[in-house]
Amino acid sequence: TVLIFDSFRFLIKGGLAGAAVYVAYDQGLLGSGTQGAEALKKAQETLPPAIQEWTSYLGWEVRAAQLPPTPKFEFSLSDSWNKGVHTVMSALSVAPTRACEYTTEGWKYVKDLVK
Repeated sequence: TVLIFDSFRFLIKGGLAGAAVYVAYDQGLLGSGTQGAEALKKAQETLPPAIQEWTSYLGWEVRAAQLPPTPKFEFSLSDSWNKGVHTVMSALSVAPTRACEYTTEGWKYVKDLVK
């Protein structure tokens, strides 16, 4: 029975993960940057009315003024990615020189210890 329970739990988790990936793909979150920006704009327009509808359905008193504003992100993924690529390439371009410098310093240190 434990094996059946674990298998059933695994299938539920796998189904939820698959559904999450499908929804993300369907909404355009896995597409280009412009598709992601459009999906974010659509979510920002749709989410507050949906929250208001659910709270009224559940009988909670929530006014629109009580809801926190949607956060504004001033973050460019492409700029961050490009900066990271430049940093990595810069480090890789100076790696042979630094390796030679460190090897020379290491040999000097070993020679001084042997003296």
